[in-house]
Amino acid sequence: MSTPVIEILGLDFSYPDGTEALIDIELHIHRGERVALLGPKGAGKTTLVLHMNGIHRAPNHLSFGQKRRVSMAGVMAMEPEILVLDEPTSNLDPASRQDLTRALLSLDVTQMIVTHDLLYALEVCPRSVIMDSGRIVADGPTRELLTDADLLAAHRLALPAALELLAGAPNQPGKPVN
Repeated sequence: MSTPVIEILGLDFSYPDGTEALIDIELHIHRGERVALLGPKGAGKTTLVLHMNGIHRAPNHLSFGQKRRVSMAGVMAMEPEILVLDEPTSNLDPASRQDLTRALLSLDVTQMIVTHDLLYALEVCPRSVIMDSGRIVADGPTRELLTDADLLAAHRLALPAALELLAGAPNQPGKPVN
């Protein structure tokens, strides 16, 4: 493979209260890859992204969608080699989400997308990395990781219940919708 555009070796980070947020993180991302960073709340995803970006996201008076558009425009104007996005679809309506998806898929830039939306990860990222308790616990093709029910359950991740309904699986509690 090519030389990685992102290479993290042995990254540890603890908050001032002693909470270990990142433990021996090793991660390589190559030019042009779209990689999802998945994991339950508190896994260390945002802390890792903050380290990668070297910044901490200033509040202003714009709506969430407007903040995203302005941020994306500013970042893209700099023609970055790497784009790191933390929950880019949160608080977006379906049409704005589709616009963002089309934009991200059209970019010829390395991308890391932090998301709790596992279906979105499957839609835009061929590769995913799962973190839990400050450690990387899985790294592989998104489809493979998301079809490993034991892996998802072990790290408090779940596909939407609606997906089970569409597949004909029983809805818990109660019966499937006909």
